Amino acid sequence: MNAFPTNISPLSRRHFLQRFGLGLGSLALADLLGESGGLAHAATAGVLPTTHFPATAKRVIFLFQSGAPSQLDLLDPKPLLNELHGQELPDSVRGAQRLTSMSGNQATLPLAGSPFKFAQHGQSGTAISELLPHTAKVADDLCVVRSMHTDAINHGPGVTFLQTGSQFPGRPSMGAWIDYGLGSENENLPAYVVMVTKGQGGQPLVSRYWGNGFLPSRHQAVRFRSDADPVLYLNNPPGIDSAARGDELAALKQLHTLALAEASDPLIEARIAQHEMAFRMQASIPDATDLSDEPQSILDLYGPDAAVPGSFAFNCIQARRLAERGVRFIQLFHQDWDHHGGLPQALPTKCRETDQPSAALIQDLKQRDMLKDTLVIWGGEFGRTNYCQGQLTANSFGRDHHPRCFSIWLAGGGIAGGQAYGETDPFGYNIVESPVHIHDLQATILHALGIDHTRLTYKYQGRQFRLTDVHGEVLHDWFG
Repeated sequence: MNAFPTNISPLSRRHFLQRFGLGLGSLALADLLGESGGLAHAATAGVLPTTHFPATAKRVIFLFQSGAPSQLDLLDPKPLLNELHGQELPDSVRGAQRLTSMSGNQATLPLAGSPFKFAQHGQSGTAISELLPHTAKVADDLCVVRSMHTDAINHGPGVTFLQTGSQFPGRPSMGAWIDYGLGSENENLPAYVVMVTKGQGGQPLVSRYWGNGFLPSRHQAVRFRSDADPVLYLNNPPGIDSAARGDELAALKQLHTLALAEASDPLIEARIAQHEMAFRMQASIPDATDLSDEPQSILDLYGPDAAVPGSFAFNCIQARRLAERGVRFIQLFHQDWDHHGGLPQALPTKCRETDQPSAALIQDLKQRDMLKDTLVIWGGEFGRTNYCQGQLTANSFGRDHHPRCFSIWLAGGGIAGGQAYGETDPFGYNIVESPVHIHDLQATILHALGIDHTRLTYKYQGRQFRLTDVHGEVLHDWFG
């Protein structure tokens, strides 16, 4: 008897490839459900078989201060502004640079000195404002960059530019590019996680800041929330246990099988991968987000808000826990740094919310021997003006947007601490030494992860795109 059926019609090359691809997806899902050994790790692999060169960082934690903190009151002291407080910004300093519509129609642009004192800290003698006393304690771990500049002058384009390399929506975010290039270190957790401080006002945050753009959707960030369910729709609904959920996924697999047999659709394959990840995260997320096993000494290190779900301090601890578990790119968004008025009253509040947790994260990573391969970044989308927006009074003033120069800091991940990089003029208006463009920062972040930013590309609509668009230089001087 013939052991092989003879009534099977030959497959076309297209149908063979479709079914072959489906078979791989089915094996991965079968492994997820415990039916067989499979290819679960294939879903976590990146496009690069190996890094372009040895990496100094395995992961990134980006503490993004949305709204643009004032560099002149925090990280870039300008005594001349205090001497000339209330005097007009000289035309020779401003030149032909554009202003926003919020201050461009002002009759005068009076200079505003900082009411906050600066002092030198650490063996490096880095000047830091009195508003950041905890950050000052880790000054020798920081690379303070005072010569950042950007092309954008308003918040939406500015944040989009920093996060995606373009002022226009639709490009993949930095974390998505890194996930695409390197994949995940932990198949049970997403490679890219975003957390937003709860209860903040200020400029709105939109999902495109952490989106996948034209990359496959599996590369977008998973947002962790401060509610009972950190990830929406992850937990089983009432009346559904794990066995029932497994049956549901098996049924979905069959439906996807039928759909893929008709047409090889990347979106269907992405849904399969997302269902797989969701099922695995049901076990891994509670462990990663439960702070009950953190000792009191760690909670005290991060400050009084450390145990408050959704606070910046709470999210910083979460970031460290996720970094320990192999999450590749973790981004914390903290809003309401947009101080067009009332800066002397509002800025100290923002600093109290973020200063101690940010410094504690550095100390915590360092004591766990993780700072050496974890790159931590702190900063906003642009800077603030040296002149007052609106009326300058004896006790209050505001600062407008300033893209020409601003400050950030970096720590760990191979970056040498105890250095201040770049310099602005005595008015804090223009860069006079070592300018750093947004694309330079992005190129350097990728370099720390072992990626050549010119070689990590994705073809879309006939063009090879990259995070840094068409330029960007690695700042080798930052590395120790």
